[in-house]
Amino acid sequence: MIAQTRARAGVLAEAWRELGDDVAPLSNEAGLPLARTTRLIVDPLVVRPVRYPHLGRALLDDDAARELRDRVLAARADLVATAAWFVLMKRARRARRITTGHPQDLYFQRAYELAHRHGHPGPDAADVAGKEVDDVHDADRVTGADLRAYLTLPAVAQEVRREIEAAWAEADAHGHPDAARVAALLDACATGGQAELAALVAAGDGSAAGAALRAPGHARDEGLTAHDVVAPPEVGTTASKSALPPPFDRSVLERLFGAVAGLEITGTAGLRRVVDEEARRSARPWQLADEASRAVMTAGSVAARLDGATDAARRLAGRWRREAFVRQALRLPDGSVPADGARTAFVRRLWVRLQGRELRGRDLPAADVWDLLDGVLRSVVLDRRDRVKAALAQDGAR
Repeated sequence: MIAQTRARAGVLAEAWRELGDDVAPLSNEAGLPLARTTRLIVDPLVVRPVRYPHLGRALLDDDAARELRDRVLAARADLVATAAWFVLMKRARRARRITTGHPQDLYFQRAYELAHRHGHPGPDAADVAGKEVDDVHDADRVTGADLRAYLTLPAVAQEVRREIEAAWAEADAHGHPDAARVAALLDACATGGQAELAALVAAGDGSAAGAALRAPGHARDEGLTAHDVVAPPEVGTTASKSALPPPFDRSVLERLFGAVAGLEITGTAGLRRVVDEEARRSARPWQLADEASRAVMTAGSVAARLDGATDAARRLAGRWRREAFVRQALRLPDGSVPADGARTAFVRRLWVRLQGRELRGRDLPAADVWDLLDGVLRSVVLDRRDRVKAALAQDGAR
């Protein structure tokens, strides 16, 4: 008998809806958990896939699906109380006219801690929430604005430039990646891949592939730069999350701006450490620090071709073809190709996620590789769907 599997996201959505309106402050308009709710509360504090890795996979068997649902529903009281505490913390924030940082990033986990310590808010809850907000904002936690102010200090900018120049001067040449080892990981990662990832890491195939991007045109073909030759990053004076250049063209400020508030670093010493690490990371192959990250980046760039040459590529291509807007575009007489640009978007998002994992100090075990690749493609699909549908509608109106 063939084992049945269910998408983890669907199981989580169904369980969340069962919690009802009391968790609305943690939900989106569709009644599903916000992305930050999943990332900051549900996964690390309720489901805990690090301890229970079988609950963190993109596809769950029947037993795992039931266990995930049970864990979410069993946490109902904590989640309802968390939602109520979060509302009170936002109210205290407004009363103090605080505008720095994103409330969900800053307060979600604090609200969950309050729910554990105090249960549902009681008569003194407003005072408790206010003290918690004061504690958050008195902790000298670094924000994006702090990072910008730090990097625009002339002495700091000059020192960071020296760090970048020194790191790039030390960059080593590497050999050539073994395509067979890369393919072996892509054939195995959806169901395992521990030995295959270890072989790639030991052989340095990710570093070899990443070093090859220094050759003219190579990184541009991957969509990681708009230039023929990759250059060391600028320090940067401005950053906008909505208008970022390709990854290798981003300044140090742009590389760190969106993530620094969530790193919970404090003071100038913490800022200097993160900036120095990013300066050194920019000179490494794939502009990533860890060999496991480089190995996955190498494998992901191959899988993103959606050519069906490996098991991972076939699975990703299948997800792409199942999208209704893709099937519709393929039937158009004008030769529309809905996958145009998808590979570039995939490679860029994979780099961002791997760099983000390194910033947060998270290891990259083989069990996470397939979920990472599948999640990146899922985000590309969601991002492109509306744009492609709009283009199809224009074609149909002509």
